[in-house]
Amino acid sequence: MQITTTTLALTVEDATASAAFLQRHFGYTEEMSADGFVSLQHPGGGVGVVCLRRGLEVLPEDQRDRTATGVILAFVVEDLAGEERRLRGEGVEITLPLREEPWGEKLFQVTDPNGVVIELVEWAER
Repeated sequence: MQITTTTLALTVEDATASAAFLQRHFGYTEEMSADGFVSLQHPGGGVGVVCLRRGLEVLPEDQRDRTATGVILAFVVEDLAGEERRLRGEGVEITLPLREEPWGEKLFQVTDPNGVVIELVEWAER
């Protein structure tokens, strides 16, 4: 199998709010949208994100009322401390403060308007 693109679909209460958060604070651009649906890509590559409004009929009936709880959207970045300062300056609440794990992962988290956790990660040099 050859995978050509990776996209993560998030079912949320307000697809437009999650999409706007990713666009404003993380540089995503809108590829297409319709009522309750926004498809985003990042100009630097990486994973695409689709935001779907909970209850959409295009979702299988047993999945329509589920949301993206428990999902962490993680971005590996350079200059993690600088990204934290930038997001704070933009008024984004840091929901898990900057920390370093024993295995060398530095990280912090923010949460979008629908409760989707976004984690920024930088690996410590060994």
